[in-house]
Amino acid sequence: MNNILAIGASNSSKSINKKFASYVAHQVKDANVSVVDLNQLELPVYSPDLEAKSGIPQNARTFLRLISEADAIVLSLAEHNGNVTAAFKNLWDWTSRVEMKLWQDKPILLMATSPGGRGGASVLNIVKTLMPHFGGKVVADFSLPLFGTNFGEDGVTDTELKAQLSAKITLLQEAMIA
Repeated sequence: MNNILAIGASNSSKSINKKFASYVAHQVKDANVSVVDLNQLELPVYSPDLEAKSGIPQNARTFLRLISEADAIVLSLAEHNGNVTAAFKNLWDWTSRVEMKLWQDKPILLMATSPGGRGGASVLNIVKTLMPHFGGKVVADFSLPLFGTNFGEDGVTDTELKAQLSAKITLLQEAMIA
């Protein structure tokens, strides 16, 4: 059985990206799913001076361990002003100080969703470009626009988007076998 790490890259207690990442990770066949709550991995704002004074916080090491234990990652990005959330960027910054290739070449299904019609497309493109530099092996990406319209109690409600997402999940499953 594969271990999937689901990450909603937001520290909102009502994060639609956490909900979406968890839903998608649970669609992977024969998998144990661990869902990351960024609120349980709080960190001080990264600074070289703080690192020199106090070292690397334990939560950065905990996040790296969670990645290490996973066979694949389902990551859904929240978008703040066209970029990643400050909480997720800070976690990434601290963790990369422990291991620059923090994503450890794990297969990643990279996603974004938002209440708007672009579905986090800007942040998705930014992170997709950055991932290889940090050991991120993005095997598929997916954007879900209009979360409130296209996602319900039973998951993705739009038939075409649901089929597209299913194909992306299949690519993730195939990457775990390869």
